[in-house]
Amino acid sequence: MPHKQTEGMYRVGIDFNPGGNPHVDQIKATAAAMIDYVIEHGNDARCTAIACTEIESAAMWAVKSVTKPDREEPRENEVR
Repeated sequence: MPHKQTEGMYRVGIDFNPGGNPHVDQIKATAAAMIDYVIEHGNDARCTAIACTEIESAAMWAVKSVTKPDREEPRENEVR
């Protein structure tokens, strides 16, 4: 039986990790917890919605960061 998802779990797609990367699981769990916390404790609906969207976006970028393969050769002036 599927577990009941919180809003944060739903928004970050907590169960979607086809590569089984443990870093992805950690990022998504942390982001889901942050979203749920903001929803529970937020006082202003607009600020709460923006915060949740930004956390969701940050989680997507963080997942990309830990799953994107390295370049074959670094570009000139590339930050590492």
